[in-house]
Amino acid sequence: WMILENMASLTSSEAAEEPLDVTLNGSSSSVIPDRYGFIGSSESNLSAFVGADVIRRREQKWLDMLNNWDEYMTKNFKMVRKRCQKGIPASLRARAWLFLCGGKIHMDQNANLFLELTRNPGNKKWIDDIKKDLHRQFPLHEIFAQNGGYGQGDLYLILKAYTILNPEIGYCQAQAPVAATLLMHMPAEQAFWCLVSISDKYLTGYYSPGLEAVQLDGAILFGLLRKIDYQVYKHLKKQKIEPVL
Repeated sequence: WMILENMASLTSSEAAEEPLDVTLNGSSSSVIPDRYGFIGSSESNLSAFVGADVIRRREQKWLDMLNNWDEYMTKNFKMVRKRCQKGIPASLRARAWLFLCGGKIHMDQNANLFLELTRNPGNKKWIDDIKKDLHRQFPLHEIFAQNGGYGQGDLYLILKAYTILNPEIGYCQAQAPVAATLLMHMPAEQAFWCLVSISDKYLTGYYSPGLEAVQLDGAILFGLLRKIDYQVYKHLKKQKIEPVL
Protein backbone atom coordinates (compact mmCIF):
# COMPACT_ATOMS: atom_id res chain seq x y z
CA TRP A 1 0.00 0.00 0.00
CA MET A 2 2.79 2.43 0.90
CA ILE A 3 4.58 1.61 -2.35
CA LEU A 4 1.41 2.29 -4.38
CA GLU A 5 0.81 5.50 -2.45
CA ASN A 6 4.34 6.72 -3.15
CA MET A 7 3.98 5.84 -6.84
CA ALA A 8 0.69 7.75 -7.03
CA SER A 9 2.26 10.72 -5.27
CA LEU A 10 5.21 10.70 -7.65
CA THR A 11 2.96 10.46 -10.70
CA SER A 12 0.79 13.32 -9.45
CA SER A 13 3.84 15.46 -8.75
CA GLU A 14 5.31 14.78 -12.17
CA ALA A 15 1.99 15.63 -13.82
CA ALA A 16 1.73 18.89 -11.89
CA GLU A 17 5.21 19.90 -13.01
CA GLU A 18 4.69 18.95 -16.66
CA PRO A 19 5.69 22.06 -18.65
CA LEU A 20 3.27 23.58 -21.12
CA ASP A 21 4.58 24.72 -24.49
CA VAL A 22 3.03 28.08 -25.36
CA THR A 23 3.76 30.98 -27.66
CA LEU A 24 3.94 34.32 -25.87
CA ASN A 25 4.77 37.55 -27.68
CA GLY A 26 5.82 35.60 -30.74
CA SER A 27 8.27 33.28 -28.97
CA SER A 28 7.74 29.71 -27.85
CA SER A 29 8.54 28.74 -24.28
CA SER A 30 7.84 25.98 -21.76
CA VAL A 31 6.23 27.09 -18.52
CA ILE A 32 4.49 25.47 -15.56
CA PRO A 33 0.94 26.71 -14.80
CA ASP A 34 -0.01 27.47 -11.20
CA ARG A 35 -2.72 25.52 -9.36
CA TYR A 36 -5.40 27.67 -11.00
CA GLY A 37 -4.08 27.06 -14.51
CA PHE A 38 -2.48 30.47 -15.04
CA ILE A 39 0.98 30.74 -16.55
CA GLY A 40 3.59 32.88 -14.84
CA SER A 41 1.36 33.74 -11.87
CA SER A 42 2.92 34.63 -8.52
CA GLU A 43 -0.28 34.26 -6.50
CA SER A 44 0.12 32.62 -3.12
CA ASN A 45 -1.83 29.50 -2.27
CA LEU A 46 -4.58 30.97 -0.09
CA SER A 47 -6.06 27.55 0.63
CA ALA A 48 -2.88 26.75 2.58
CA PHE A 49 -4.31 28.83 5.43
CA VAL A 50 -7.37 26.54 5.65
CA GLY A 51 -6.79 23.18 7.27
CA ALA A 52 -7.53 19.99 5.37
CA ASP A 53 -10.04 18.95 8.03
CA VAL A 54 -11.96 22.23 7.56
CA ILE A 55 -12.00 21.79 3.79
CA ARG A 56 -13.23 18.22 4.12
CA ARG A 57 -16.04 19.24 6.48
CA ARG A 58 -17.13 21.95 4.06
CA GLU A 59 -17.09 19.46 1.20
CA GLN A 60 -19.30 17.05 3.14
CA LYS A 61 -21.78 19.83 3.96
CA TRP A 62 -21.90 20.97 0.35
CA LEU A 63 -22.34 17.42 -0.91
CA ASP A 64 -25.29 16.95 1.42
CA MET A 65 -26.76 20.25 0.27
CA LEU A 66 -26.30 19.53 -3.45
CA ASN A 67 -27.81 16.06 -3.06
CA ASN A 68 -30.86 17.62 -1.41
CA TRP A 69 -30.90 20.85 -3.39
CA ASP A 70 -34.64 21.40 -3.79
CA GLU A 71 -35.23 20.94 -0.08
CA TYR A 72 -32.51 23.42 0.88
CA MET A 73 -33.65 26.01 -1.66
CA THR A 74 -37.28 25.88 -0.50
CA LYS A 75 -36.88 25.31 3.23
CA ASN A 76 -33.38 26.41 4.22
CA PHE A 77 -32.20 29.03 1.75
CA LYS A 78 -30.45 30.99 4.52
CA MET A 79 -28.07 28.07 4.95
CA VAL A 80 -27.30 28.06 1.21
CA ARG A 81 -26.48 31.75 1.35
CA LYS A 82 -24.39 31.36 4.50
CA ARG A 83 -22.28 28.58 2.98
CA CYS A 84 -21.78 30.57 -0.22
CA GLN A 85 -20.48 33.47 1.86
CA LYS A 86 -18.01 31.16 3.59
CA GLY A 87 -16.76 29.97 0.22
CA ILE A 88 -17.52 27.05 -2.07
CA PRO A 89 -14.91 24.25 -1.93
CA ALA A 90 -12.84 24.21 -5.11
CA SER A 91 -13.62 20.53 -5.68
CA LEU A 92 -17.36 21.28 -5.86
CA ARG A 93 -17.33 24.74 -7.40
CA ALA A 94 -18.41 23.65 -10.89
CA ARG A 95 -21.36 21.64 -9.62
CA ALA A 96 -22.37 24.37 -7.16
CA TRP A 97 -22.29 27.12 -9.79
CA LEU A 98 -24.43 24.99 -12.11
CA PHE A 99 -27.04 24.56 -9.37
CA LEU A 100 -26.89 28.11 -8.02
CA CYS A 101 -27.42 29.91 -11.33
CA GLY A 102 -30.16 27.56 -12.52
CA GLY A 103 -28.09 26.08 -15.34
CA LYS A 104 -28.81 22.55 -14.10
CA ILE A 105 -32.55 23.04 -14.67
CA HIS A 106 -31.96 24.37 -18.20
CA MET A 107 -29.66 21.47 -19.02
CA ASP A 108 -32.07 18.83 -17.72
CA GLN A 109 -34.99 20.36 -19.60
CA ASN A 110 -33.05 20.63 -22.87
CA ALA A 111 -31.14 17.38 -23.18
CA ASN A 112 -28.87 17.25 -26.27
CA LEU A 113 -29.86 20.79 -27.34
CA PHE A 114 -26.34 22.12 -26.86
CA LEU A 115 -24.96 19.45 -29.20
CA GLU A 116 -27.59 20.33 -31.80
CA LEU A 117 -26.75 24.03 -31.54
CA THR A 118 -23.03 23.41 -32.00
CA ARG A 119 -23.76 21.60 -35.27
CA ASN A 120 -25.63 24.61 -36.64
CA PRO A 121 -23.40 26.84 -38.84
CA GLY A 122 -24.77 29.99 -37.22
CA ASN A 123 -24.94 33.58 -38.44
CA LYS A 124 -21.75 34.63 -40.25
CA LYS A 125 -21.84 38.09 -38.66
CA TRP A 126 -21.68 36.67 -35.14
CA ILE A 127 -19.24 33.93 -36.12
CA ASP A 128 -16.73 36.47 -37.44
CA ASP A 129 -17.01 38.60 -34.29
CA ILE A 130 -16.57 35.58 -32.02
CA LYS A 131 -13.48 34.36 -33.87
CA LYS A 132 -11.86 37.78 -33.50
CA ASP A 133 -12.21 37.61 -29.71
CA LEU A 134 -11.12 34.03 -28.99
CA HIS A 135 -7.40 34.75 -28.61
CA ARG A 136 -8.09 37.67 -26.25
CA GLN A 137 -9.66 35.55 -23.50
CA PHE A 138 -7.18 34.75 -20.73
CA PRO A 139 -4.22 34.00 -23.05
CA LEU A 140 -2.09 33.16 -20.00
CA HIS A 141 -4.41 30.38 -18.85
CA GLU A 142 -3.40 26.85 -19.80
CA ILE A 143 -6.64 25.96 -21.61
CA PHE A 144 -6.60 29.13 -23.74
CA ALA A 145 -2.84 29.50 -24.30
CA GLN A 146 -2.77 27.51 -27.53
CA ASN A 147 -4.24 29.24 -30.58
CA GLY A 148 -6.82 26.86 -32.00
CA GLY A 149 -6.53 24.61 -28.94
CA TYR A 150 -9.37 22.80 -27.22
CA GLY A 151 -10.07 25.72 -24.86
CA GLN A 152 -10.60 28.19 -27.66
CA GLY A 153 -12.54 25.52 -29.54
CA ASP A 154 -14.99 24.97 -26.68
CA LEU A 155 -15.31 28.72 -26.12
CA TYR A 156 -16.20 29.19 -29.79
CA LEU A 157 -18.88 26.49 -29.61
CA ILE A 158 -20.44 27.99 -26.47
CA LEU A 159 -20.60 31.53 -27.83
CA LYS A 160 -21.86 30.38 -31.23
CA ALA A 161 -24.53 28.20 -29.61
CA TYR A 162 -25.80 31.17 -27.61
CA THR A 163 -26.23 33.30 -30.75
CA ILE A 164 -28.35 30.54 -32.27
CA LEU A 165 -30.41 30.05 -29.11
CA ASN A 166 -30.99 33.82 -28.72
CA PRO A 167 -30.57 35.36 -32.19
CA GLU A 168 -32.20 38.65 -31.11
CA ILE A 169 -29.28 39.19 -28.72
CA GLY A 170 -26.59 37.43 -30.71
CA TYR A 171 -23.05 37.92 -29.45
CA CYS A 172 -21.69 40.60 -27.14
CA GLN A 173 -17.96 40.89 -26.50
CA ALA A 174 -18.55 41.00 -22.73
CA GLN A 175 -19.94 37.45 -22.82
CA ALA A 176 -16.62 35.92 -23.82
CA PRO A 177 -14.72 36.36 -20.50
CA VAL A 178 -17.75 35.07 -18.57
CA ALA A 179 -17.92 31.95 -20.74
CA ALA A 180 -14.14 31.51 -20.54
CA THR A 181 -14.19 31.69 -16.73
CA LEU A 182 -16.92 29.06 -16.62
CA LEU A 183 -14.86 26.82 -18.93
CA MET A 184 -11.97 26.93 -16.47
CA HIS A 185 -14.16 25.02 -14.02
CA MET A 186 -16.53 22.81 -16.01
CA PRO A 187 -17.20 21.03 -19.33
CA ALA A 188 -18.53 22.99 -22.31
CA GLU A 189 -22.17 21.92 -22.04
CA GLN A 190 -22.41 22.89 -18.38
CA ALA A 191 -20.61 26.18 -19.06
CA PHE A 192 -23.07 26.93 -21.87
CA TRP A 193 -26.16 26.48 -19.71
CA CYS A 194 -24.59 28.55 -16.94
CA LEU A 195 -23.95 31.31 -19.48
CA VAL A 196 -27.56 31.09 -20.68
CA SER A 197 -28.88 31.40 -17.14
CA ILE A 198 -26.53 34.26 -16.24
CA SER A 199 -27.25 36.17 -19.46
CA ASP A 200 -31.01 35.71 -19.54
CA LYS A 201 -31.89 35.78 -15.85
CA TYR A 202 -29.28 37.69 -13.88
CA LEU A 203 -27.86 40.07 -16.50
CA THR A 204 -30.96 40.69 -18.60
CA GLY A 205 -30.29 43.52 -21.03
CA TYR A 206 -26.55 43.66 -20.31
CA TYR A 207 -25.68 41.98 -23.60
CA SER A 208 -28.41 43.51 -25.79
CA PRO A 209 -27.29 45.63 -28.78
CA GLY A 210 -28.04 48.90 -26.96
CA LEU A 211 -26.77 47.74 -23.55
CA GLU A 212 -29.93 49.24 -22.03
CA ALA A 213 -29.52 47.59 -18.62
CA VAL A 214 -25.89 48.72 -18.38
CA GLN A 215 -26.90 52.30 -19.17
CA LEU A 216 -29.70 52.18 -16.61
CA ASP A 217 -27.53 50.72 -13.84
CA GLY A 218 -24.85 53.31 -14.59
CA ALA A 219 -27.37 56.12 -14.21
CA ILE A 220 -28.61 54.63 -10.92
CA LEU A 221 -25.02 54.35 -9.66
CA PHE A 222 -24.30 58.00 -10.41
CA GLY A 223 -27.61 59.04 -8.86
CA LEU A 224 -26.76 57.22 -5.64
CA LEU A 225 -23.23 58.62 -5.65
CA ARG A 226 -24.57 62.16 -6.02
CA LYS A 227 -26.85 61.61 -3.03
CA ILE A 228 -24.36 59.81 -0.77
CA ASP A 229 -21.03 61.47 -1.65
CA TYR A 230 -21.52 64.63 -3.67
CA GLN A 231 -17.81 65.55 -3.62
CA VAL A 232 -16.81 62.33 -5.36
CA TYR A 233 -19.68 62.72 -7.82
CA LYS A 234 -18.63 66.31 -8.56
CA HIS A 235 -15.00 65.26 -9.06
CA LEU A 236 -15.94 62.51 -11.52
CA LYS A 237 -18.15 64.89 -13.49
CA LYS A 238 -15.36 67.47 -13.58
CA GLN A 239 -13.00 64.84 -14.99
CA LYS A 240 -15.71 63.84 -17.48
CA ILE A 241 -15.76 60.27 -16.18
CA GLU A 242 -19.08 58.67 -17.01
CA PRO A 243 -20.55 55.58 -15.27
CA VAL A 244 -20.40 53.65 -18.54
CA LEU A 245 -17.01 54.14 -20.17
